[in-house]
Amino acid sequence: MNAIETKGLVKKFGDFAAVAGINLEIKEGELFGLLGPNGAGKTTTISMLSTILKPSSGSASVWGKDLLHDKDSVRKSIGIVFQDPSLDDELTGRENLDFHGRMYAMEPGLIHERIAEVLKLVELESKADALVKTYSGGMKRRLEIARGLMHKPKILFLDEPTIGLDPQTRRNLWEYIRNFNKKDGITIILTTHYMEEADFLCDRIAIIDHGKIIALDTPEKLKEVLGGDIITVESTDSNALKKLLEGQVFVKETKLFDEHLNVSVDNGGKALPKLIELAQKNKITVDSAVLKRPSLEDVFIHYTGRTIREEEASDKDKARMQVKVGGFRR
Repeated sequence: MNAIETKGLVKKFGDFAAVAGINLEIKEGELFGLLGPNGAGKTTTISMLSTILKPSSGSASVWGKDLLHDKDSVRKSIGIVFQDPSLDDELTGRENLDFHGRMYAMEPGLIHERIAEVLKLVELESKADALVKTYSGGMKRRLEIARGLMHKPKILFLDEPTIGLDPQTRRNLWEYIRNFNKKDGITIILTTHYMEEADFLCDRIAIIDHGKIIALDTPEKLKEVLGGDIITVESTDSNALKKLLEGQVFVKETKLFDEHLNVSVDNGGKALPKLIELAQKNKITVDSAVLKRPSLEDVFIHYTGRTIREEEASDKDKARMQVKVGGFRR
């Protein structure tokens, strides 16, 4: 059984399609990533799958239950960690977990037992009776994950779980997420705009842009689409260099982005000197050239012609178009 299936899932706000027809099959036990910039439709997709938002059209099933006609069963099978903080700072960690258990009508004895289990899982036993307002950002995120696991959900949604955390704390949280996915077999759907996070954690990734899935596969296979090596060139005349390189046998593809040029080649070690020599002969200045293996960022550039960071910046200009629903941001 697939944990989640969607067919033509759409969500519109007026004339604006935040999600524009998504088809997904997510396997039981899979750690699946929705990767894309803010505003791409990741959170709106999770909002629909967790019954917070009603789809405009299309269909979906979550753990075999129809999203529209069996909402209660869907909600019993899922846990969720929201993008925005949702803990009660005036309660202790234990009290937050106890409240969650009561909301799910768990038996008192089971609540007590489960609190001990999830606190141990996220290594917060020593802080269980401290007020949450004394927790660090990383501790709060771990407690939110523990809360999402309290009622033993089949599927756990993590919406930008490491946003705002420092790199070391983020990396530690990745280990927690991967460990309980592999150990307990919980299906996890993760949204993120961090390329390295998706690459490290996810079994498969759907790259989303403007409400549509533009690529879906394992991280390695997505990168294999580009093949070979990538040379990222910074030049005073990237347009002229692009035109010059497009006719060269050693060049597979060129993409302009953010005043830089990505050049796909089979053998970077041999291609880089040729590129520099060609630029010099044609009096084009190359300020820098970086040779690397393809990354998920390069995959995004390949399909969209821009970086996720560029898309993030443009989203700030369109902030007034953002829609907030129940603590979720599109």
